Amino acid sequence: MKTCPLFSICGGCSYDFASPNYRAEKIKQIKGWNLSHEPFWTPVGARRRADFCFSGGAFGFYERGTKNVISVEKCPNLVPEINAILPRVSALPWVGTGSALITLCDNGIDLVINSDVPYFTREFKESVAKLPFIRVTWNGNIVMQKSQPKVSFDGKTVDYIAGAFLQPTGPSERAMREFVVKNIDAGARVADLFCGLGNFTFATKADGFDVAGIGAKRDLFKNPLTVKMLNTYDVVIMDPPRAGALAQTKIIAKSNVKKVIYVSCNPDSLRRDAKILTDAGYKITKTTAFDQFVGSDHWELAVVFEK
Repeated sequence: MKTCPLFSICGGCSYDFASPNYRAEKIKQIKGWNLSHEPFWTPVGARRRADFCFSGGAFGFYERGTKNVISVEKCPNLVPEINAILPRVSALPWVGTGSALITLCDNGIDLVINSDVPYFTREFKESVAKLPFIRVTWNGNIVMQKSQPKVSFDGKTVDYIAGAFLQPTGPSERAMREFVVKNIDAGARVADLFCGLGNFTFATKADGFDVAGIGAKRDLFKNPLTVKMLNTYDVVIMDPPRAGALAQTKIIAKSNVKKVIYVSCNPDSLRRDAKILTDAGYKITKTTAFDQFVGSDHWELAVVFEK
């Protein structure tokens, strides 16, 4: 494996994933977590979802430590389907400054654009229509749509909502789901909080709760589940955004829930919420990690709490 030619220039990677010391160096980021399982190392070239930026007509990633946009027409972390169209995407008549989220769905590629320019131009619409996207949105407005993007979880296919959260790599998503499923006893009553599109929900036959989830549409930051509601479940799964789940965790700590499986993309907010649970009598019984963002300094952690 060769070092990416943009390494040390592009802001996407902090570590050289081609280095023989990559794993030893990156795992230092989570040295205080006492892993009970070997980390899951996502293979290079598995990323199906990536955020790009554009400004002044340039398209790509931010230069390390700056807001300068550097042209990226190929990234070794991306799946081949996205790399195949990057040169043509880069050549589009971009206007304004903003972000472009490219997601490989089951049935094609979705593009979500957010720009400080309110409306797309006719030139952009005509140009992007020639690319193999199945849907393109600009500030929430549909530029073009050939079909409804779909994604699948444990054999269940759902509509992909433009911009909705989706784990960036398929291998890590499946590894997380396998870890969660293995830690739930048969017949357990399960609540999946911050369930998103249903990564864990279908596999665990859980009740899903989220702002844009497949189950009850409930903003868990403003309106967390009550103790009474939580007490109807044996297991709670939580996979919150980077901010964590402070309000919901405080209520779980007062409940009779026997097991909490917490998946986190932010060790700092996880550490804060973990203290609330352990102070309430929960014990950490299993901890594992997923190198989902290959080359970056980010880890995904999964922790099982029991009482």
